Amino acid sequence: MDYPNDQDPGAPIRSGIPEHGRIPKYYAVKARIAALVAELGEGGPLPTERDLAERYDVARETVRQALRDLLLEGKLRRQGRGTVVAGPKLAQPLSLASYTEGVRRQGRTPGRGLITLDRFPCNDILAAETGLTRGEPVWHMERVLLADDERVGLESTYVAVARVPRLDTDFDPDSSFYSYLHDQGIVFGDADERIETVLAAPREALLIGTPPALPMLLIHRVSRDTLGRPLERVRTLYRGDRFSFTAHLSG
Repeated sequence: MDYPNDQDPGAPIRSGIPEHGRIPKYYAVKARIAALVAELGEGGPLPTERDLAERYDVARETVRQALRDLLLEGKLRRQGRGTVVAGPKLAQPLSLASYTEGVRRQGRTPGRGLITLDRFPCNDILAAETGLTRGEPVWHMERVLLADDERVGLESTYVAVARVPRLDTDFDPDSSFYSYLHDQGIVFGDADERIETVLAAPREALLIGTPPALPMLLIHRVSRDTLGRPLERVRTLYRGDRFSFTAHLSG
């Protein structure tokens, strides 16, 4: 099969046309709206469902299904009662760099909003995952992730109180936790990371400001210092429509 010369190399081969050649009507409309989105540019208002249905001579439900896909893919976003073209996704590197550093590299302003900061005895599950001692005091810090004041994720961090005993008084929750650890003389050595797709729980969706049906990228990270001692356990939800992840691989 020839690769279309005018097709984006990152797009699916034959733009999603199945081998039997019968293109779902909503998909054909989606492709035409996607072309319109490219013409409008970031922030451009999209015509109403009724206008799009008339333009492409299809039912409004067909347009609605096409728009749902484009919204979930992050190409469109709701604004008030209308729909506008979304900006590019934030490309977060898979590295020991912090969220703050990754967002700043893309010219966006990072931020975080504190939800909870409390302490509890380390339970069996957390001890097994991190190598911490069962029953030792652990901080739990939960923060909403922001990019240019837009809520884009939710981060839960677990760290032994013994490593950062004054976290509740010395740390600015809006700042980088990794920078704070560095200032305390703590250096990251290595980490294990796992990524999966999930749907946010109702509380999580409410905190992030997204519908529960929006797919999320969930990252689990367990990190250690340069001596191999347990440092932190992080659970981070990223909006699937606003984030992608990058990694450099070498052989």
